[in-house]
Amino acid sequence: MVEVSGIVAAPADVVVDRLFEYFDSQRGSHYPAVEIDPPGRTVAIQGGWWYRGEYTVDDHPGGSRVTHRVYNVATWMRWGVPLANRLFIGFRPKVEAGFAEFLKQLR
Repeated sequence: MVEVSGIVAAPADVVVDRLFEYFDSQRGSHYPAVEIDPPGRTVAIQGGWWYRGEYTVDDHPGGSRVTHRVYNVATWMRWGVPLANRLFIGFRPKVEAGFAEFLKQLR
């Protein structure tokens, strides 16, 4: 549904550790399902009936590239997700702004 990415001026292994620590500390409170995949440098969070967010970290000449993808994983009433979210008007700018703030925590 949405993909955003940004560069963090730190080595990928450092950024991955920070990402894992952050989401591990949020497990159960804000994010009921958190999957951490160290070899894949990926964290996936899932909540509600449709939302899945995946974060990946890759090496980049400027440090690390962090990519966030949002998926609609509804298994029923999949067509209702856009309606329930007011057709996602303003969703991309909101994700972009939130992601930019989140990247500051990984520096």
